[in-house]
Parts: sequence; structure tokens; C-alpha cells
Amino acid sequence: MIKLSIVSTLYSSAAYIDQFHSRAGSVARQLVGEDYEIVLVNDGSPDDSLGRAVRLVQTDPHVVVVDLARNFGHHRAMMIGLAHAKGEWIFLIDSDLEEEPEWLLDFDQQRQDERVDVVYGIQETRKGALPERLSGWLFYRVFRALTGVAQPDNVVTARLMSRRYLEALLSHQERELNIGGLWVTTGFDQSSRVVVKHQSSPTTYSWRRKIDLLINAVASFSSRPLVFVFYFGLLISFSASLFIAGLLIQYFFIAQPVSGYTSVIASIWLFSGLIILFLGIQGIYLSKIFIEVKQRPYSIIRRVYRAGGNEEPDQERSGR
Repeated sequence: MIKLSIVSTLYSSAAYIDQFHSRAGSVARQLVGEDYEIVLVNDGSPDDSLGRAVRLVQTDPHVVVVDLARNFGHHRAMMIGLAHAKGEWIFLIDSDLEEEPEWLLDFDQQRQDERVDVVYGIQETRKGALPERLSGWLFYRVFRALTGVAQPDNVVTARLMSRRYLEALLSHQERELNIGGLWVTTGFDQSSRVVVKHQSSPTTYSWRRKIDLLINAVASFSSRPLVFVFYFGLLISFSASLFIAGLLIQYFFIAQPVSGYTSVIASIWLFSGLIILFLGIQGIYLSKIFIEVKQRPYSIIRRVYRAGGNEEPDQERSGR
């Protein structure tokens, strides 16, 4: 087993690969000498990221490139990269240089001082414009409220992990991944470190994609929305019973005609919308069951490039 693995994903990363490789290799040599590897996962990048990465393999025996068959998404690509890491300690980081490879030195010092299995980065102030900061603020609070998973605010990709923590993380077999939640639920001793993330490229997460990510995250980690549906339905039934009882008292004892066409129509619209909403929530969970039951691999590897020759995909590491 080697001492250190640096893992990163590639998507529209051609402009950053060479500098990332140079800086990551320099930091690794400061820590462990030549006993390290740099694992790069090409997540169906539309630019020349794969070509540049493969050229690095030809000049640097420390580089391993995992080429996915298509774009499977950032979270799945990270899990594939981690599955191919062979290090005693594993440093996961984005390759676009918004996160500095040099953070590894501080992360490693902190994990030694505190004797923890994980050191991860958090932003004191989320980068980006107001809409991006607002969406992040809402995401973490809604996620914690609906799941009970204590995911910290403004967490970044960069984290240093022990081998035993990584093996526990990889034991999860979800097809619909939310790696942020898995980082927390895997447990072990974890410590945060405040970092300043740069802004070298525009975010690829639109509001719609962030909403989809939140829905997937909540449905993957909690059944609370289904419980809320039950109690809300119970509350509606109870209030409707009281309203019907009031109408009967008014009709039989007060002798006043029951009126209110507008309120009847409004009630029909309201409760029709609630019914559709509740069915939609149940449908989300049914779709999760449908995806998990099929047991399809969550990603597929086309080829692994490493010094000494390329390899065929390892089915044990192909997202099964």
C-alpha cells in the first residue's frame, strides 16, 4: 500500500490539469517523497481533459487516469476515483484550482494534531453572488431539517481521509448518490478546517439542478417527508370533521342555509393540489426503490490508464 493518494475528477478541466498536476505532485513529495499517486477520473469531459491527462500518464508514473464511459455526474465520479485509490491516506479535491492542492499540508498537520480520520474544508463565507449564497444557505437548512443529518454549512470537496474511513464510505451501495450526506453518516472522528475557496470558473449548478439535488438528497437519507404527509393528512381530516360538525349544527339547530360557492371551489383546488403533492412525494420514494432494485452500476469505466500499460475496467470498482 502506498502512503498517499490524491483523487480528483475532470470535467471541462483541460485548462487546469497541467498546473493541478504540478502543484499536487509538489505537495505530495513534501509529505511522502515518491510514495504517492494522483488518480484523475474523466467524467465524460467535453474538452481535451482526457487527452491531457493521458499525456501525463506517459510522463509521470504517479498518475492514474480512470476514463468513464460517459458523464455520470460529479458525485459518482468521485466515488469511482476513491474506489481506485490505493493510499493509506486519501486526499480528495477538485481539479479546477478553486481548492488549493497546498491545503493538504495543513490538513495533514491537523489530522496528526487531533488524531482524527477525516479533515475536511468548509468556507466561512460561501463564494459567489447573492443567489448562489442564498441557495446554499437554504439547501443545508432544508436538508438538515428533513433528514436529521448534521451536514455542515458550506462544505467543500477537499478532504483528507484515512484508509479505514474510506473503506467504510465505499461500503455504501446506493445508486442515487449524495456524497455529502454519506460523508457525515459514515461516521468516525472528523474535524473541519476553514478554507478560502477561489472562483476560477462559473458554477455548473443551476437553480433547477440544485432543487433536484436537494430532492435527491432528502429522499436518499430520510423518510420524514412521508411521515409529514401522514400527519398533515391526519390534521386535514380532523379539521374537516370539525367543519362538517359545525355545518350540521348550523343546518339542524340554527336553521340557516349553508352557502359559500367560492369557498367550496377554493377548497376543491386546495385539496386537489395537496393530493397531487402527496402523490408526488410518494412517487419520488417509489422511483428510488425502482432504481435501487434494478441494481444497475452507478457508473461504467471505459478504460484505466496507468504507467506500464492500460487496464480493462475492474468490475469491483465500476460502481456496482
